[in-house]
Amino acid sequence: MPIVRRTISAAPLCNTLHPVLDRVYRGRAITSLEELETTAQGLHHYQQLTGIEQAAQLMCEAIEKQQKVVIVGDFDADGATSTAICMLALRQMGLQEISYLVPNRFDFGYGLSEQIVDIACDEGAQVIVTVDNGIACLPGVARAKARGATVIVTDHHLPGAQLPNADAIVNPNQPGCEFLSKHLAGVGVAFYLMLAIRARLQAKNWFDTVERRAPNLADLLDIVAVGTVADVVVLDKNNRILVHQGLQRIRAGKCRPGIKALFEVAGKELAHITATDLGFVAGPRLNAAGRLDDMALGIECLLCEDPMQARFMASELDQLNQQRKSIESEMKQEAEQAIAAITLEQASMPPALVLYNKDFHQGVIGIVAGRMKEKYKRPAIAFAHQDEHVIKGSARSVPGVHIRDVLEEINAQQPGLIPKFGGHAMAAGLSLPVTALETFEALFYQVVSRHLATAGVQDTIMTDGELSDDEVTLPLARLLRQAVPFGQGFEAPLFDGVFEVVHQRLLKGQHLKLALRVNGGQEVDAIAFNVDTNVWPDESITRVELAYQLDVNVFRGRETVQLLIQELAPHGH
Repeated sequence: MPIVRRTISAAPLCNTLHPVLDRVYRGRAITSLEELETTAQGLHHYQQLTGIEQAAQLMCEAIEKQQKVVIVGDFDADGATSTAICMLALRQMGLQEISYLVPNRFDFGYGLSEQIVDIACDEGAQVIVTVDNGIACLPGVARAKARGATVIVTDHHLPGAQLPNADAIVNPNQPGCEFLSKHLAGVGVAFYLMLAIRARLQAKNWFDTVERRAPNLADLLDIVAVGTVADVVVLDKNNRILVHQGLQRIRAGKCRPGIKALFEVAGKELAHITATDLGFVAGPRLNAAGRLDDMALGIECLLCEDPMQARFMASELDQLNQQRKSIESEMKQEAEQAIAAITLEQASMPPALVLYNKDFHQGVIGIVAGRMKEKYKRPAIAFAHQDEHVIKGSARSVPGVHIRDVLEEINAQQPGLIPKFGGHAMAAGLSLPVTALETFEALFYQVVSRHLATAGVQDTIMTDGELSDDEVTLPLARLLRQAVPFGQGFEAPLFDGVFEVVHQRLLKGQHLKLALRVNGGQEVDAIAFNVDTNVWPDESITRVELAYQLDVNVFRGRETVQLLIQELAPHGH
């Protein structure tokens, strides 16, 4: 278990911060307390976003004229939360004729396709607003324009060489946009557009009537927080503020009935929710709808005003998530066998993993790619059967290898090899003729190898160092939990150390529960999820080396300190 400890910037941030928290922040290149600001006043202004004033003007006209507006979302948690934000805010701002469409991934594929445009226009759409998609949907936008609709694209994915011919485009990653945070999720972009629309309506005195009041859009930040974390975008300062503000509302119980219900069905107490829970509890349950069924269930759960109905929907989503886990487990086993076969053929692990199985479920390939990436510490793509001629892939990458850039490079080397692709640094999607898989795989290995060599990526674990015996405590665990939100690009604190094993046993046949003794003699509980049961438990192992998170375990209202093990190895065995 090769451990590398983070480089700490020179000067302490201030003498009132706990020394461990100070070390953690400085290890993430924080150099001033201003970078840790979490008040809403610290957010970048919406006016920095290119195209947002144009988009807001068009939406204000739609509201004033009561035009028929259709929101076209994506079938993941970011798409669902983006859609919900627009539906709730625009209704609150007085728009009556509003509906949404989310393409079923099995029938229509991703984004604003020509088929989806036809459905929207047949329903009378005068304005089409894309959320979390659209920047790569040139034919769909052209179709909508040809049918007389106004098109507003809101997206955060990286654009291709050509932009769609929309009436307005809001995307921090479009050329020339000076918005300082390039890491907004789709839901963040949608939220900013709602802020701009409200400001423009206020300037027109739209809300100065008894019937209409300006909505408090901050009430929607719980939804923004869920979508931001679930989409695994980098938690830069701007995103940390959005997530913190949403978390505060959730912890106080001032959140949407649907979000409250999602945590309730997972057995989570709102007061103890962390940013990690947004990604690993709420996110997967919302995603399960789009992966296995119809994302409308996830969106309706977010829109629901009735707590009982929201609880019913959340239970359905929870069941879908259990089903997703079962499918994923089977696919993961098949993937492991395929990787074993690859390594037997090649005598060593290739620089990247490419897996195709015609029986893989389209809705779960992204998760399988992610699991493979985590286990083998290299970029991975899982492909599933789409139709007789085409396979659909989902890619996940490691730091230092920008996966969309890899696909772009392959496309430049062999134009037309990848008919469709899109995404960002850590995740991407693509379609491929099944006959092109072998050629693609060879090129993928080549390009990834070059990127890995340039980035100098190593298979190491980055930690924040050791904790002393008197630091492995409940107060410090609570402090870390209440700190600035951690996530992608601003990783949660991870410590390393050697512990004596007092007791070890399996939970549910796959999780290792440990009682450990620190040098001072105190015992502490620890848990490692999804361990290799061929290795653990092993009573002959009496000392272990860990990379772990210091966490608070809440059971029947009682809080205890617990180590969440990320990496586990025998020590001196």
